Amino acid sequence: MASRLLPVADPPAVRRAALALIATDRRVFVAAILLNALAAGAGLAPPWLVGRIIAAVQNGGGVAAVDELALILVAFAAAQFLLSRYALYIANRFGERTAARLREQFVDRVLALPAGVVECSDTGDLAARGTSDTGQVATVLRSAAPDILISGVQSLFILVAVFVLSPVLGICGVLGMSGIGFALRWYLRRARSAYLAEGAANSVLAETLAATVSGARTIEALGLAERRIAALTQASETSKRARYATLKLRSVLFPAVDISYVIPVVGVLVIGGLMYDSGAVSLGIVVAAVLYLRQLSTPLDAILIWTETLQSSGASFARIEGVAEVASTPPCAAQPDGEVMIVDDVRYAYDEGRDVLRGVSLTIRPGERLAIVGPSGAGKSTLGRLLAGVDVPRSGIVTVGGAAIAALPPALLRQHVVLVTQEHHVFNDSIRANLLIAAPHATDAVLHAALVVVGAGWVSELPDGLDTNAAGHTPLGGSQGQQIALARVVLANPHTLILDEATALLDPSTARHAERALAAVLTGRTVIAIAHRLHTAQDADRIVVMEGGRISELGTHPELVAAGGSYAAMWRSWHGGGGS
Repeated sequence: MASRLLPVADPPAVRRAALALIATDRRVFVAAILLNALAAGAGLAPPWLVGRIIAAVQNGGGVAAVDELALILVAFAAAQFLLSRYALYIANRFGERTAARLREQFVDRVLALPAGVVECSDTGDLAARGTSDTGQVATVLRSAAPDILISGVQSLFILVAVFVLSPVLGICGVLGMSGIGFALRWYLRRARSAYLAEGAANSVLAETLAATVSGARTIEALGLAERRIAALTQASETSKRARYATLKLRSVLFPAVDISYVIPVVGVLVIGGLMYDSGAVSLGIVVAAVLYLRQLSTPLDAILIWTETLQSSGASFARIEGVAEVASTPPCAAQPDGEVMIVDDVRYAYDEGRDVLRGVSLTIRPGERLAIVGPSGAGKSTLGRLLAGVDVPRSGIVTVGGAAIAALPPALLRQHVVLVTQEHHVFNDSIRANLLIAAPHATDAVLHAALVVVGAGWVSELPDGLDTNAAGHTPLGGSQGQQIALARVVLANPHTLILDEATALLDPSTARHAERALAAVLTGRTVIAIAHRLHTAQDADRIVVMEGGRISELGTHPELVAAGGSYAAMWRSWHGGGGS
């Protein structure tokens, strides 16, 4: 099954998602805007008061008049500082809460994806979206939102103030800053695609690096080091080129903006000087206008710097929201009515290749112990994945209780069928927390009972018992971790359990004990075992023999041994090797 990158949300979807996040905490958002507006209003007073002080000095005003204006200036500056600080505090609270909601939403969406979709996706891509992408968006929500709010309101108020002082000087200032608009437009036309390419390149690099690290021993054993180094080098070069492309955009934008800050100030000084000579404006108005325009560079700088960051974070947000666009499991047309599982003329192929399963039909009765055996590549595990709803057949249908398994939502599906493989995951938390994933309200007594069932009574002998960190200073061994995973299955208590080498890491005696214990607990329930040890098949009610993607034999152990076919040959080979 080839891996692929998950989709990316388009700009309208990103905007809707951003507005939805804001709407969730809109009162705090509005409060931050109002406080920023008040702070920006207070910030307008100092330049105007400086102009008044200059006018007072020109008109022969005394020290008392200047001191009075200076005290008012200090008061407004203090008010601006206090309002800005509190506005920043409010905005940061909004950002932290919104970032937390974004992370929780992402995790919920990933957990709701069909298992087949997750397995088809690049591990590095999904990991990058859940870590670096969410982290970047969280940083923007936490820091950019407050800064942009404050800077935006300040810029608007400053421009209004310049126009109020002198419409002519206001027009001169706006025309002088028009270069910012041209540079920004040029940048924005190219930024989204460049940052999306950078994110995709980083995902490929993360996937290549993760695959190399996880398969280090295999790479070393097979002498594949040079090949993996070449793949890493290529992924790194692609990531570097993508990074250079975004750096090139920034190297054009920021110099153009810096030049555009100087032009309006020079223009206002020239035009204002001519107007002052003609008596159209006072010197105080010209000075105030220049101070306002110089003051404008600070909020505009903040906005433009964050604009650049918003392009990369916007691309990250698009990648995060793209998870919501993955074709999820469609709502089921009917709820399962019963526990009978039917496989009807199923065909399945990986990546449009040749069929791995070729017209498989099978009925599995409730409470039956069914073993699926056959040589490697016969399609045993593939059939198990279809029965578990992990994959969807190319043609034909797999149903449970009359409902198509592929159409069941993941949460409902797992109430009916659970697939357990030799791959298991133990979270970096206590054993209790690892078990409560399957049964959130289970008592310690129930947890211990489930552990005993799978032969993990050793947990009660640990110094910290259930509070032992499963992946802490002394992490659990492979067999112990698998026993914890099997205990989770016992706690989940589905009516159908599919075992695909679920006890492969356990020693033979422990594995046999665990399998029999599971069978005892699931009395009256269906157990489907992908049998790699024929003693599992010997214990089954019926045995399915698969060869070349088809069912070649079906029957009980005595019937198949007596028939003298493929199963009988496997049994003789295994039994002759010392099995019993």
